[in-house]
Amino acid sequence: MKKLIGILVLLIAVVAAWWFGGPYLTVHGLSKAIEQRDTARLERYVDFPRVRTSLRAQLNDYLVRQAGPEVAASPFGALLYGLGDQLGGAAVDTMVTPTGIGAMLQGHVLWKRGRNELQGGEALGATEPARPLKNAEHHFEALDRFVVDVDRGPGQPPLKVVLEPQGLRWKVVDLQLGMSGSRNR
Repeated sequence: MKKLIGILVLLIAVVAAWWFGGPYLTVHGLSKAIEQRDTARLERYVDFPRVRTSLRAQLNDYLVRQAGPEVAASPFGALLYGLGDQLGGAAVDTMVTPTGIGAMLQGHVLWKRGRNELQGGEALGATEPARPLKNAEHHFEALDRFVVDVDRGPGQPPLKVVLEPQGLRWKVVDLQLGMSGSRNR
């Protein structure tokens, strides 16, 4: 009987360790994929369709709030909003893919090279890797919702990276940009 209780306690401890350690392993893997510019590995950690849907909703909400109720109610405003929705949605759909992220990471390399931020200070050396999650703060908002707050600099609200479990893995399902008027859960 004692062995059965011991095995049960051990099983519960293993499940709890997996559940509460999973988001940290995902954040670590995501950081490494970004540093190594490995877009194929990013797909393991990011639910791109859900992130695209979230960013489109935030962008649409932001556009409506910026236009104001008078403009949104007019026929011309509706036309402008529709055009903005199409252009913004296309931009989100293009950028929030492994290829789009790869292009942004390549842009990061060019930016670092232009600013002479190279490893070892050598002219032909590798650039310093992107480390956007280096000083991020992590916490559970609920048992099935883990949030990483990424500091974007003075005067800007932090980027919230939301992870939720999907099967046996935790994945990024939402990026909350903190735009004025953007939705928060």
